[in-house]
Amino acid sequence: MLKTLENRGSLRAMYETMALIRTVETNLLDLFGKGKLRGTVHTGIGQEAIAAGVIAALDLDRDVICSNHRGHGHYLAYCGDAKGLIAEVMGLPHGVCRGVGGSQHLHKRNFYSNGILGGMAPVSVGMAMAEKTAQSGAVVVQFAGDGALAEGAFYESFNIAALWKLPYLLVVEDNGYAQSTPKALEQAGRLADRPKPFGIPVAEVDGNDAEAVHEAAEAMIERIRTGDGPGMLYCTTYRLAPHSKGDDIRDKQEIADAWTREPMVRAREKLPGEFCDAVDQSVANEVRDIIEALV
Repeated sequence: MLKTLENRGSLRAMYETMALIRTVETNLLDLFGKGKLRGTVHTGIGQEAIAAGVIAALDLDRDVICSNHRGHGHYLAYCGDAKGLIAEVMGLPHGVCRGVGGSQHLHKRNFYSNGILGGMAPVSVGMAMAEKTAQSGAVVVQFAGDGALAEGAFYESFNIAALWKLPYLLVVEDNGYAQSTPKALEQAGRLADRPKPFGIPVAEVDGNDAEAVHEAAEAMIERIRTGDGPGMLYCTTYRLAPHSKGDDIRDKQEIADAWTREPMVRAREKLPGEFCDAVDQSVANEVRDIIEALV
């Protein structure tokens, strides 16, 4: 894969990250369709700018990432280990967790994911308490979808994180749906306001704009690192692929419209076409070679 010489938060670097995520996840769905892998395959196609923008703002040597069932993009943005991820989802011993963790349970260095909806809230807050006690200066970042905010564990976690001023950042990826149920049929009120009674500040951002996500994440993480306590980054986005594999009953026109404003389309509007084409081709070749070696 091509690697830009610019900093991780540049749009070029984030485009490379988004291209890797998009290509790997598209190929995972293709492998499932061919019967080459089993189990769940929750992709974040259309949500790549959030993973790229937030993780580019982290100190990867000390900060901790807690992901969820839709965590392939977070993992790839963290370490770029496409081979380890693909092999893991395929249940192969070459996988990052030797094929026993699968799509939803990944661990590498300071990256942890778990498939229990909202289950990482108390875990990540506990990790933040450990980092504060150790005076490491690390921030613990948890990724969660809008549907997960229906879980009560978040509000217990908000309380403790705010009370003890823990270095905890919740990144909400609001894609508007819990599986195929629209948010309006599931959640009352504004989800972005949920942490405010605890005194937790919230930054709302267009989750399809990688540069905007990165800028907001940098500002929030800088504030948290000074000891001011937790924060929430609320990103509005749209999931272009099914919830998992082929289970999708959403309106087809709605999905088609979303493809016109997805993160990579947005990034391409600002970047040279020849650069984007070269990245896309390089990533496609890399992922193809990985899969050919594994299958």
